Amino acid sequence: MQNDALNDLSFKVIAAAMEVHSQVGPGMLESVYQHCQEEELRLRKIPFLSQAPQAVTYKGRMLDKVLILDFLVANILIIEIKSLETILPVHEAQSVSYLRMSAKPPGLLVNFNVASLKDGIKRKINSKPL
Repeated sequence: MQNDALNDLSFKVIAAAMEVHSQVGPGMLESVYQHCQEEELRLRKIPFLSQAPQAVTYKGRMLDKVLILDFLVANILIIEIKSLETILPVHEAQSVSYLRMSAKPPGLLVNFNVASLKDGIKRKINSKPL
């Protein structure tokens, strides 16, 4: 996917998350935001998989383990949903690891437990694919 198309997709997903945040507000469980985000993406006709299984490989070998991605949008953009008081470095590292393990270049870490969602969105880039 070209950078312009990827940026457009990211913008659409962020707009959907902002709508969810404006309707629900902060302070709910992660699972509530997950379901609301699913519905908002459906309403906007943005293709996605929710709770998408991702195979884990190690040194070229497929392991008997899968990661579960909160969202895989258009088979390219990984979205990790959080509802936390503070995003810690471990949460950011998890997002980057998911990108690396899935060989997907971009991702969004979205923390809905903030007063303004613009403060809860972090874009992550996979600079070291496996």
